[in-house]
Amino acid sequence: MSIPSFGLGTFRLTGQAVIDSVKSALELGYRVIDTAQIYKNEADVGQAIAESGVPRDELFITTKIWVDNYAADKLIPSLKDSLAKLRTDYVDLLLIHWPAPGNGVELAEYMEALAEAKKQGLTRQIGVSNFNIDLTRQAIAVVGKGEIATNQVELSPYLQNTKLTTYLKEQGITTTSYMTLAYGKVLKDPVLAEIAAKHKATVAQVALAWAMQLGYAVIPSSTKRENLASNLLARDLRLDTDDMARIATLERNGREVSPDGLAPIWD
Repeated sequence: MSIPSFGLGTFRLTGQAVIDSVKSALELGYRVIDTAQIYKNEADVGQAIAESGVPRDELFITTKIWVDNYAADKLIPSLKDSLAKLRTDYVDLLLIHWPAPGNGVELAEYMEALAEAKKQGLTRQIGVSNFNIDLTRQAIAVVGKGEIATNQVELSPYLQNTKLTTYLKEQGITTTSYMTLAYGKVLKDPVLAEIAAKHKATVAQVALAWAMQLGYAVIPSSTKRENLASNLLARDLRLDTDDMARIATLERNGREVSPDGLAPIWD
């Protein structure tokens, strides 16, 4: 199993905005697209992919099951609806979006349904999102070691969560970082600005390169073509040991996303 290190996120983008973003990204060379049922943009993403002309076998498409569809009799039907919207027979990666403790569906039930989706060929790989260490451990116990491809979690220079990422690495699970720019807050950071100036790079490129050098996958989003192109260059930026050490000092537990009823108790 492998998760591409760089892709396009589509959170909070709908309608023409997401169509234009995806089409621009694909023209620029992106081949990884991340969406979710709750984003309400799967059909728009599917339209953009179809109009791009990029062959399906060149793409890596991720979607996420929303909490309303976790029950065993709902998960696969909801996935088939997502596939129809995306205009594809399968996704490359299917995630449980939030652990949603107490929503009435036990972890074992939705993880078994997720594994069944893979067995039926509706997804190539399965994973989780926003799971803490304990919940990830429980998920592994249900589907087996080596079956969970990634845990997609909020990470940024301001929220480094090394305890979780160390555990995931030990388990052979790729960490996917979302909100790597912390809603843009890190773009104003003086330390990151100094590092960016040193490398003749942007602060966004530095933050994305930091995550990738730690072995994480990243999925930044943008509606601006120039930002999409600029973000891609982060793949070629190499930060030195001093840069990485300075970024490590920026940890401030700066969580931006922790919705009531969906988020677990964080480790």
